[in-house]
Amino acid sequence: MDGSAFNPSANSFAQKEQVLGVLKSLAENRPALVGLIMLMVLTGTGLLAPWLAPHDPIAQNLKVRLAGPCQEYPFGTDDLGRCVLSRVIYGTRTSLKLGVLIVGITAVTGSLIGLVSGYRGGVTDEIVMRIVDIFLAFPGIILALVIAGILGPGIFNVMIALAIMGWTGYARLVRGCVMSTRERTFVEASRAIGGGGFYTMFRHILPDVLGPVVVMATLGMGWAILSAAALSFLGLGAQPPLPEWGSMLNSGRAYLKTAWHLSTFPGLAIMVSVLACNFLGDGLRDALEPPKKGYVDL
Repeated sequence: MDGSAFNPSANSFAQKEQVLGVLKSLAENRPALVGLIMLMVLTGTGLLAPWLAPHDPIAQNLKVRLAGPCQEYPFGTDDLGRCVLSRVIYGTRTSLKLGVLIVGITAVTGSLIGLVSGYRGGVTDEIVMRIVDIFLAFPGIILALVIAGILGPGIFNVMIALAIMGWTGYARLVRGCVMSTRERTFVEASRAIGGGGFYTMFRHILPDVLGPVVVMATLGMGWAILSAAALSFLGLGAQPPLPEWGSMLNSGRAYLKTAWHLSTFPGLAIMVSVLACNFLGDGLRDALEPPKKGYVDL
């Protein structure tokens, strides 16, 4: 039996080595490094929005409505004379906050459900998986539209709708990882020394399956931002005058021929944020996946 599984010092050292290995792998992966830098810039932009925005994002000035990009308004103005650059900057705060909250809720909820389902097995696993199958039977965005339509427009309701829709992927992922982990030596050793189910799940199994969850959450961040923007574009998310990229796209689509900047810059912001999450998620997946040995583990 490997005693390191119950040695806090050995576990701590192994975790530090793993973290250093992941950071080294990310530093050597150029797309992942670019994604990390892009996310850091976006996060900084959202946090420093009051100081970076050149104008009040909701202040109207009808004298300069639909003005093109210029020195005073680098991204132009919208149909109410509001600074598009300021609204894009403040929209970064809104979109990132939504993405983090949605991913946090779905990852925690889905992981806990998958952890219990995979460890307990039997009837519990059957019930949980059938519920997951029912959710997956509906197209994701259609289910989110229905839930958001029932709850009504608003950022909070969009967050609830996407959280209800998104937990299933984490539950299936964690359940599969737990079912392959629960028969390993260190889990059997935990049971042998009298560790209860709750202790074994959260002390030994959960840390072993966190890697795939982190990767899925990073990739899911881009999905959450894109889905929230899509619902806002359809009028179910952020409501005027709150600056949000999806609602900005919706308000600018009527002026595509005469004021291209209204939709271009919010669209670019969505694209950059999603690309950053995808780049970083792919890099984390490469860093956290064990190297292939060229054999089948029987």
